[in-house]
Amino acid sequence: MSGQIAAYCRVSTAAQSTDQQQDQIAATGISPDRWFIETASGSVGTVRPEWEECVGWLRNGDTLIVAALDRLGRSVREVSAAVSTLHERGVTIRALREGVDTSTSAGRMLTSVMAAVAELELELGKERRAASRAARVARGLPATRPRRLDAAAESRLVRLYESGEPVSELVAMFGVSRSTVMRTLRRHRQAA
Repeated sequence: MSGQIAAYCRVSTAAQSTDQQQDQIAATGISPDRWFIETASGSVGTVRPEWEECVGWLRNGDTLIVAALDRLGRSVREVSAAVSTLHERGVTIRALREGVDTSTSAGRMLTSVMAAVAELELELGKERRAASRAARVARGLPATRPRRLDAAAESRLVRLYESGEPVSELVAMFGVSRSTVMRTLRRHRQAA
């Protein structure tokens, strides 16, 4: 690869983590000062300032590393648009999970195929979740799983956190996962 190398990591929500993506990218040896890390949906119309900064930073002959093609967007159209934008600028994309390199015509074709597969997976997941909700409602159950903590326990958890109790202690104390604790705290902040 000639030119500079940058990396882009993205998750859709604050409840998700880029840790796994960052671990994959760190293994390539790219300096962390060239990583663009973002929490933003890949949907059309979503503002993605880190993506915009990344694209602005890249020049002809540079390479962009992503953990997976679906980090560039949520649909074939979005991924293809991102690939086209970068290709027009003379930037190569390497997707680690798929082993794709757009410096070749076969790599660019494979990028389109992999983006189509990623979009299909996303749509199938949505269909499965909708079917699961419908099945629960048909059985007279709530559409989604009930919360792990009742209102009183959630209030107690928030009070303990605000008094300085570490998240790891709250996980052990309430017998829930870290994500449950973080979701509870996020709901509290949004309600405040």
